Amino acid sequence: MAASEGSGPITQQPRRFYDGGIDASAGHQEVPPDPDSDARIELQRVIVGGREYFMMQRRIAYRDRHVGELLVPRETGTFRTDLTSVPTFLTWLVPKTGEHLPATLLHDGLSHPEGAPEYISTDGKVVWRAEADRVLRDALADAGTALIRRWLIWSAVAMATMLHCEGTNWPTWLKWRYRLTVGMTGLGILVLGAWATLDLLDVEISWLGNLWWMGNRPWWEELVGGLTAAIVFSVGWSVTWGRFWKAGAVVGVSLAVLLHVTAALLFITALYQVTERFTRKAPKAARTLAGFGMLAALAGFVAVLSTR
Repeated sequence: MAASEGSGPITQQPRRFYDGGIDASAGHQEVPPDPDSDARIELQRVIVGGREYFMMQRRIAYRDRHVGELLVPRETGTFRTDLTSVPTFLTWLVPKTGEHLPATLLHDGLSHPEGAPEYISTDGKVVWRAEADRVLRDALADAGTALIRRWLIWSAVAMATMLHCEGTNWPTWLKWRYRLTVGMTGLGILVLGAWATLDLLDVEISWLGNLWWMGNRPWWEELVGGLTAAIVFSVGWSVTWGRFWKAGAVVGVSLAVLLHVTAALLFITALYQVTERFTRKAPKAARTLAGFGMLAALAGFVAVLSTR
């Protein structure tokens, strides 16, 4: 089951995805959508500016419960996608491809930058960015995406919509309100997370003090107190997200619970990127340092053994 705004729970219906045919814009004869055929994902890999993208060779069709039939991309000859848009260090949580791919490709095709023509369904209904996010959430359920993963994906794209506001048709004041809300959420989680970590490690800072829900308790009580407080505060703060409060709750709890894991992954990813660039630009120096590193490791291993 999945939730759809304003309509309550919905039942998974994979047949809402079907073959969208081929558009005529790429110089081919148009092939109309076929509701009786399964969706076909045919991708061509291209490199643009050193980055990997994919071009869809056929359209995906999806029959949405509110706006009707959706055919994406609008033009296969110009459309490019990076599959599921997720940072590399988080692909362990949401991979680039999987059962959610048809829905994320659909969302890519519905989204458009500021100033571009809005997407209109074959039933004549305009699909603004927030509505495209809602379509994504329902489509993820129809594609068979697991509950937690689909809510993580939807919450992440909803947050991106609030930050960038492209294709939303929102007034300027509302755009800045949403941007400020997301920024304050991230800042609050970062500050409280760092404070709680110092408290847990018993790092004394005279002007900072202890968090009252942690204090000078046994470490496991402080850990439980910090974790439960993170969840309670994140859910409570989500009311400031307005119509996106569900996304705010998911994003807040996820960031709070995974703060240290995310920080560690960011550090490891950055270290890898620096090492990779260094070995590419100075291969001889990299080999020399690697050799010294192996010798140092061997010397340290021998020293440890000799102390027994």
